Amino acid sequence: MFCALIMAGGKGTRFWPKSTENMPKQFLNLIGEKTMIQLTYDRLLKVMPKERIFVVTCRRYKELVAKQLENIPEKNIIIEPEGRNTAPCILLATMYIKELYNDATIAVLPSDHAIKNTDEFCEILKCANEYVENQNNKAIVTIGITPNRAETGYGYIKFEKSTSKVLKVERFVEKPNLEKAIEYLNTGMYLWNAGMFIFNADNMLNELEANYSGYNVLKELPSIKDSNYNTKLSELYSNCEAISIDYAVMEKSQNIYVIPGDFGWDDIGTWNSLERYITKDDNENILNGKVQAYNSRNNIVYAGGKEVILLNADNIFCIETDDVLVIGDRNTINKVHELRNIV
Repeated sequence: MFCALIMAGGKGTRFWPKSTENMPKQFLNLIGEKTMIQLTYDRLLKVMPKERIFVVTCRRYKELVAKQLENIPEKNIIIEPEGRNTAPCILLATMYIKELYNDATIAVLPSDHAIKNTDEFCEILKCANEYVENQNNKAIVTIGITPNRAETGYGYIKFEKSTSKVLKVERFVEKPNLEKAIEYLNTGMYLWNAGMFIFNADNMLNELEANYSGYNVLKELPSIKDSNYNTKLSELYSNCEAISIDYAVMEKSQNIYVIPGDFGWDDIGTWNSLERYITKDDNENILNGKVQAYNSRNNIVYAGGKEVILLNADNIFCIETDDVLVIGDRNTINKVHELRNIV
C-alpha cells in the first residue's frame, strides 16, 4: 500500500525574519498563495488519498499542520517528542505507518521544497513505488535531480551506467567545492541529492535494525492504540542516537537505487533562491507584497502588513514583518539569518 511521509519538523531559520521558530519556512507562502507544506500535500493527493499521507512534526507545530492541512486525518499527524535528526524520525514514523498499513511502501519527502512540474514528479513517485512493490522490495529508491549548474550547496549521488530507468547508486558525495561541482556536472554521472526516497516499510526496519542503535530503543514501544504509547515514547526517544538517515542507512546499504528527475526542483534554501520562482519587473526588481518601485532597479522586497515604496533605490533588499524591518545591500541578503540571535 503506497503511503507518504512529509517531514515537517525543521525550524527553517535561513528565512529569518519571515521564518521563526514559531512559524518556520514550511508554513510560509514564499513562492505563491499556498504555503510550502500545502504545496507538498497537494502534490501527493494526485498520487494517493489523504488517508495514506502522513506528516511527522514536533508538538509545537501540530496545530499549524492541522490548520494548514485542513483535510488531514488527526491520526496522520505523527508527533516526534524532540528533534533528533532524520534516522530516529524515520524509524518512528515507519513503525507508526506499518501498524496502520502492514504492507506499506513509504515515500519520504521534505515539506519545504519547490517543484514546478508536478505531473512529472508524480510519475516518478509511481515508478519508484512500482519498482519497490513489484520488482525489488529490498531496494531503497531515491530521487536524484538532474543538475543544470555547478551547484556547491547540494550533496550529490553518483550512479552506475545502465539503460534502466531505475539506476544503481554507486555512492553518495558530500557538498563539493566549485571545481568538483563543475567536474560532476561535466561527467553526466552525478545527480543532486534531494533527500527524497521510497522504500518497503519492513525492509527499512530491517536496515535500521542492522545499522542503527535506536531500533533497539524504540522496539520497546507499545501499540499506537495503547493509552501509554505517548508516555512511553517520550521516555524512550531521547535515548535514540541523533544521526541522519544518510549516515545510518543510505551510505551503508547495498540496495540503494536512484531515479533521475528533471521536474523543476529546488530546496529553496536561501533568499536568493526565490529569484528562480518570482517574476522580476522590467527593472529587475523582485517585489513581494504591497510594494511600489519608482526609478529603482535590482532590488528585493518582501513586504509584510505595511506598504513599501522604493524611490531612487538600487541594489538593496528590504524584508518587513510585524516585528522587524531589515534593510541592506542586496548582495548580503543570504547573511540576514545570522542576525537573528543578536537582534
